[in-house]
Amino acid sequence: MHQPQEGPAARPGRKPATPPARGRVLIVATGRDRGALAAARAFRRAGWYVGVGTPESGGSLGASTACDATFHVPRPRDGSSGFIEGVREAADAGAFDVVFGGGDDWMAALAAYRSQIPVPVAHPDFDVVETVLDKLRLARFAGKAGLASPHTELATDEALAGWSGPLVVKCKEHWAPQQTHPLRIEAKLFPSPAAARSQVERIRAAGAQAILQEPIVGTLGALIGVFHDGRLLGRTQQVSTHLWPTPNGASARARTVEVDEVLVGKVESMLHDIGWHGLVELQFLTGDDGVPHLIDFNGRFFGSLALAESARPGLVHNWALAAIGAEPSFLADATPGKRYTWLTGDLRRARIERRGGLLRDLAGSILWSARARHSIWDPRDVGPSVSLALRRFRRP
Repeated sequence: MHQPQEGPAARPGRKPATPPARGRVLIVATGRDRGALAAARAFRRAGWYVGVGTPESGGSLGASTACDATFHVPRPRDGSSGFIEGVREAADAGAFDVVFGGGDDWMAALAAYRSQIPVPVAHPDFDVVETVLDKLRLARFAGKAGLASPHTELATDEALAGWSGPLVVKCKEHWAPQQTHPLRIEAKLFPSPAAARSQVERIRAAGAQAILQEPIVGTLGALIGVFHDGRLLGRTQQVSTHLWPTPNGASARARTVEVDEVLVGKVESMLHDIGWHGLVELQFLTGDDGVPHLIDFNGRFFGSLALAESARPGLVHNWALAAIGAEPSFLADATPGKRYTWLTGDLRRARIERRGGLLRDLAGSILWSARARHSIWDPRDVGPSVSLALRRFRRP
């Protein structure tokens, strides 16, 4: 039987962690997953015992004082037998009440192999997860609910030949059973179909399907909450003003705003039709016409989760309660005006964009971060930041 490695809270010289008052959660993710780190910290604050399963030796996630035990869990690849066995051994050793996947592949694999995993899986059944990860199927459900989304079609040779102007190339989905390609292939913008062909071929060579999507110029935003019994609880809406990689990456800076009730109504309708339950982060691009276009569906922990948990504490806690069959508590809307920073990403962005000049942009990043919730840095839990710094220092 695989024995858990001691988490940071159990190491000599540290103050013992407060005994958990709730239950035991297992998070399987890469050790550098920022969303999983934010979730582990939120679970710990709510009184849960937190186990982490990663392919590495823990990474930044395992270095957190929120982590009570770490386990070796391989990524779900090549039939996923190693992944299944790793989750089973962790579940048996830790006696966990529920397991969460930190990324799309981890979430989908847990859903696909739930019958072989001896612990309740927080995510919906695989057919539901497969729907939200499939950009074409998601667009159809969005349209039915009255939500706008970019024109999307399979990247066939005929589609490439008939496309005019710039386009975004994406994977149709980011995980499927028997998947062999080792890394997520991110979306990329191209000025023409000819320029995009090499990316399409790269995705095909990895054993995945490529799609072509109409570029939408606008501000990135997100609607977040826990969907339970037909309602979105703990509603949090945010806008991102700075992205990395620029100009089409993840949030480097974001802030919470008032919730759009019309948008919420359409989203709740779509989630009901899909059959979703649990945490959700829906990403939108809103142009000058004010119409939000749905571009992504995250049904697991996400990069800026630290902002949502800062502005509306209790999101992942209530998700866990629902997942084990308990009734979630009432969650009000998030407080507007809360700030978030992924400082490393924002500094990298400033070096490239140089808004108002390099020094001014770098100074702006630091000033913004002084009053923001960080994705990794936390003065109460410095282990992840130290682990990240050491890893970069050792990198050749």
